Amino acid sequence: MKHETFEEKLEYSKELLEKLMNPEITLEASVKLYEEGLKNIKEAQKLIEEAKTKITIIDQANQDIQEDV
Repeated sequence: MKHETFEEKLEYSKELLEKLMNPEITLEASVKLYEEGLKNIKEAQKLIEEAKTKITIIDQANQDIQEDV
C-alpha cells in the first residue's frame, strides 16, 4: 500500500515503530524497518515543506490583493 497523504505517512510511521518495539524482531528485520521508516519520514517532511511553500504563496498573493485595495 502506498501512503500518499501526510496523515497516512504518520500512521504508517507509527505502525513501523510498533513493529520495531517488538522484542522478538530480528536484527535484519529491524534494519529494514528502520530504513523504511526513515524513507517514509523523509517523504512526510517533503509534504510539510510543500504545504509551507503553498501557504507562503497564498499569503503573498493575499498581501498583494490587500495592497491593491
